[in-house]
Amino acid sequence: MKHHTKTKGDLGVLKAQADLAEQGFTVLLPLTEHAPFDLVIYSIESGFQTVQVKYRSLKSGTITVNFKSTWNDKSGTHIVKMNKDYVDIVCIYIPETGYCYYLKPKDFGESVTLRVETPKNNQIENIHLASDYRRVP
Repeated sequence: MKHHTKTKGDLGVLKAQADLAEQGFTVLLPLTEHAPFDLVIYSIESGFQTVQVKYRSLKSGTITVNFKSTWNDKSGTHIVKMNKDYVDIVCIYIPETGYCYYLKPKDFGESVTLRVETPKNNQIENIHLASDYRRVP
């Protein structure tokens, strides 16, 4: 199914809200689109955490998340690196699996690649299996 970029983002946020609620978090929504995060979650165990949601489709059994925001307007294309001090958790929704995956951006450099399918060479070292990121860290 083809979606407009904004629609994809909205779908990712909705999927994240449902998944986070199932994990026992209280999900809070900011009253602005200009915050550096999409959601705030709360639990007694972990307190408040900010969540940035990304919608990513599989390419060759993997997805890559660059820790930046890109948008276009009449002035052109803008790219801003994610300020990892403002985002505690990145949630990646992958429509092909129907699941959300969670990671702490401070644990990675400028990007991370999650592997959904088993590598053809059966490599197990130095890869990040998406299945290892199904719960909020």
